[in-house]
Amino acid sequence: MIQQKILSAYESLAEKYNELIDHKPHNAYYDRPNTLALFPDVQGKKILDAACGPGKYAEILIEKGATVTGFDISPNMVQKARERNRLSEEFFVHDLTTPFTMFPDGSFDIVLCALALEYVEDWTNTIREFNRVLVPGGLLIISITHPFFDYNFFNSERYFEVEEVSCVWKGFGTPVEVISYRRSLGACLEPLTENGFFLDKLVEPLPVAEFEKLDPRHFRELNAFPSFLCLRAVKK
Repeated sequence: MIQQKILSAYESLAEKYNELIDHKPHNAYYDRPNTLALFPDVQGKKILDAACGPGKYAEILIEKGATVTGFDISPNMVQKARERNRLSEEFFVHDLTTPFTMFPDGSFDIVLCALALEYVEDWTNTIREFNRVLVPGGLLIISITHPFFDYNFFNSERYFEVEEVSCVWKGFGTPVEVISYRRSLGACLEPLTENGFFLDKLVEPLPVAEFEKLDPRHFRELNAFPSFLCLRAVKK
């Protein structure tokens, strides 16, 4: 089962991923600064960190005065998130593809889902759940791999299809095969606009200066062509 393979990959990655997350260039100096720039003032806001990983986003948002609840499919990642955030019990194991029955309607001001929707084949139910748990006018902030980057990277010949793809990640110690889903730009946007959101901002991010010091080659590449895409949507 694909979901089990995704879980297994992240379980094995968790220790090293958490160790590197503060300064790994694509996370710390590409994804996070551009995604965080989409947030308003979060003081006093209730935020759901969906697919929270080791809790780095939560750590930053809590420091800014937010109340953060997070979940992840990986128990090892959830444990790292708890350790990073003062052993908070607000982090728990849950699969992004299944209903968020633990949350009543309108529980959160903001939902964050960073670099995780690639592991969901059909976004429809997940986006509907994001909408349901948000207050009216609430924000959904997501980052994903750029669909044009994926199309080129995986040498796809079927742009309009949702394709299962895999690659071997070598940046976290022992190489790990990671399975995900590649899709078109339209297939990234339509689940939002068809399920209760309007698109407020779309960012094709640029790396910040710190990236160049750690990885000059990818810094040049990311300034020529984007690898990620950051989106902000508002609940209608």
